[in-house]
Amino acid sequence: MAAHGDVFSAMLQEFEGAAHILNLDPGIWQMLTHPKRQIIVSCPVQMDNGEIKVFTGYRVQYNVTLGPAKGGIRYHPDVTLDEVTALAAWMTWKCAVAQLPFGGGKGGVICDPTKMSMRELEALTRRYTAEIIDAIGPDKDVPAPDVNTNEQIMAWFSDTYSMHVGHTSTSVVTGKPIEMGGSLGRREATGRGVMIVARESAKHLGFDLRGSRVAVQGFGNVGSIAAMLMARQGAKIIAVTDWKGGVYNANGLDVDKLIAYVQKTKTVGGYPDAEPLSQPGVFQTDAEILIPAALEKQITEANVNDIKAKLIIEGANGPTTPGAHKSLHQRGVFVVPDILANAGGVTTSYFEWVQDRHGYFWTEKEVNERLEAKMCEAFDAVLQTAQKYNVDMRAAAYIVAINRVATVTRLRGMYA
Repeated sequence: MAAHGDVFSAMLQEFEGAAHILNLDPGIWQMLTHPKRQIIVSCPVQMDNGEIKVFTGYRVQYNVTLGPAKGGIRYHPDVTLDEVTALAAWMTWKCAVAQLPFGGGKGGVICDPTKMSMRELEALTRRYTAEIIDAIGPDKDVPAPDVNTNEQIMAWFSDTYSMHVGHTSTSVVTGKPIEMGGSLGRREATGRGVMIVARESAKHLGFDLRGSRVAVQGFGNVGSIAAMLMARQGAKIIAVTDWKGGVYNANGLDVDKLIAYVQKTKTVGGYPDAEPLSQPGVFQTDAEILIPAALEKQITEANVNDIKAKLIIEGANGPTTPGAHKSLHQRGVFVVPDILANAGGVTTSYFEWVQDRHGYFWTEKEVNERLEAKMCEAFDAVLQTAQKYNVDMRAAAYIVAINRVATVTRLRGMYA
């Protein structure tokens, strides 16, 4: 990359701290801070009104040392190459922390899906797939859903790829409909992983999830599932905000009712059994646990001092800026970083890929048991590393991840 933008620079800052502690070889340092491949494509689509519109799409394969690239595809008006590159790097470290045989990838298309019909979205998805088809495949790069993409988008992606290669390939993407080879438990996996690490963190910090107050920023797939599963563990979800509004109830929200309300209205705003809450207000509540599960750069130096929580579980990718993280660490707030906290999704994507390749499918109970084991194993490895090097959980997660990728890079040697 000729120039680094904000999001990639934030990732590099996190990388550098861990690399110094590991005394990383300068050559490997160079290799691990440059994306392997960045693809930019033009995707012409005939819109419903007959006009042809050209959308820009990206796919970045950051590192494939441990296995095929793995990472979602997002449809959003603000997608940039910098953002996609940073997210692909984070996926590299996330897969390494979870000990998955994957490298890191990410994709995105600059578009506003809220203003597009289903036919237009299908046409865009199929064209984007066709444009990057040489770079993807079960052994090369395995995409998944991300912001504004879902099972249906993955179904179109899988079908387009299958038509091109001349046979049905179920393992080219994950996050597919169950009927097409998707895994049971996949939809809930990221939120379930958040709940598991919240429970393990609380145990480590010496308090019980039962009765703890929780605030959740973002009530999409991750935030809503995490809230629901934590409520089932006995936690009190007192505050929730989303893209349009927020709600607060000191006695705890009925999460199942709130999810049903959001399915009808598309927002938590206006939910009757609660007081309205401003979007910044979610950080100002008296919750012991805060779950940022929206977009990047939400906890900043401007609002970090509002936060009273003693435990933060990063459900979103990159929700805390480096400056804000430093401030939280100095105040003794226990932060479980994104590359560990939200690794439940990619872990169950790995399970889906394995099941597709074997043509043998597990029960939901088996999937959840395997996820539980993987998340606890990853949490313990990061916690032990934090204690060994006397660093916070974010630095520890990077130390674990970078060490795993660097070790395999050294073992594989230099191809010239």
